[in-house]
Amino acid sequence: MAALPELELTIAVSRCLVKRNFQIVIGEGGTVTSMKSLSFLIIGIWLLPLLLWPVNVQSEDASVTPPSILTLEATIELAIDANLGLKSSEEDIIAARYNRRGQFTKFLPTFSTSYQYKRSKEPSISGTQVVSSEDEVTITAKFTQQLFTGFALTNQYKIAKLGVDVSEYNEKVVQQDVILAAKQRYFEVLKAAKLVDVALKTVTQIEQQKQVAQDFYEVGMSPLNDLLQAQVELANARQSLIVAQNNLEVAKSNLNTLLRWPVNTQISLQDIVVYSAFDRDINYCLEQAHTNRFELKIADLEIEIAERERDLSKQDYFPTVDLQGRYFKIGDDATADGFEESWDVTALASWDFWMWGRTTFGVKEKLARVSQAHHRRNELWDNIQREVKEAYLRTIQSENNIKAVEKAVVQARENLRINEDRYREQVATATDLTVAQTLLTQTETNYFNALYDFKIAKATLYRVMGIVLME
Repeated sequence: MAALPELELTIAVSRCLVKRNFQIVIGEGGTVTSMKSLSFLIIGIWLLPLLLWPVNVQSEDASVTPPSILTLEATIELAIDANLGLKSSEEDIIAARYNRRGQFTKFLPTFSTSYQYKRSKEPSISGTQVVSSEDEVTITAKFTQQLFTGFALTNQYKIAKLGVDVSEYNEKVVQQDVILAAKQRYFEVLKAAKLVDVALKTVTQIEQQKQVAQDFYEVGMSPLNDLLQAQVELANARQSLIVAQNNLEVAKSNLNTLLRWPVNTQISLQDIVVYSAFDRDINYCLEQAHTNRFELKIADLEIEIAERERDLSKQDYFPTVDLQGRYFKIGDDATADGFEESWDVTALASWDFWMWGRTTFGVKEKLARVSQAHHRRNELWDNIQREVKEAYLRTIQSENNIKAVEKAVVQARENLRINEDRYREQVATATDLTVAQTLLTQTETNYFNALYDFKIAKATLYRVMGIVLME
């Protein structure tokens, strides 16, 4: 990366200063006789790390150098690597895994210690025996093991474990969305580029037609309105070319944004003009969606989480049992020696058996959450079926459009050729030539729209089926 100009200039000047005034003259008594040299020495020492450390400052205007030809597979890989949503999903997985580990530690005993100092007004005396002095130090070490919590620990751990699964499925959903977005923007650039080619070819052909009309007019073989008509058609074609070029730049900017490149980065894509027909029926698509959609798997996990939370809310129906052990020393010095040293182990069972229906109300709330999770899952499946049907119909429609317009392109080209020959022979009129040219432009536009719309629709169909296909 290039260094900033100001930083390079500062380093260059500092190097000159250090080279010119690095000598120090020491007089009698060790005093410095050259204050100017000392100043330069201090500056040189301060700048020495900058001179030795490689400068790696990136300019805000630094541009990305893309591959000479960007393929669809490379675009998808770059989009996956650059997508911030995927990075966020990866962090969510890491957080869920740490939460699962944290929940597991609740099965293990906890250890604690305490150190207490107390100063009394006078010593504690029992009969004729001094129980404690004015200074009392207590050292305690304790462990606690939860033996039974009404299945709370088990359910909390299972919920955390399911949370990891949900995070991993969410990452896969985001990845599929990124792949679809990469395909859509890739094909949108290709379509816009083809439409620019059509517009350029149209301008070239109309320029030739305009020249022919002008030649005929100059020799008196055609009226002025033929020339004027050709000039108007040329102006319209040039305007259409400008629109097509702007649409191409917008499509490239959208792709650059997806890849997190500067919007003005010049890219060149590998063209894909061949296509493979989609020969599956709607029932196959629905079956694949039911089997593969990660959103349905997430919905199933959310139902299971809701059921675990329901079981967790029942923990207060049961007592809790803890095992506690304690070791302590009591004395009048810093090490607590002198009075008492002992240990004990305690098993403690506790149960809040009456809380005015609080536990029951909590369980009923969680039961409603379980039903809610089931409803969301059913609604999700309904929406997925609708998405599959719509994507399937768009795919079939686009494919049929390609088949319908393929022959029409050949026919429109031949029609224009015939009309151009007839116009040169003064058999056809300028209007016939204009109609033929417009027909060819519209037909070629329809063909490329149908071709790349089919590719986008097919990619969308595979996405709603939950299938990743590099096509």
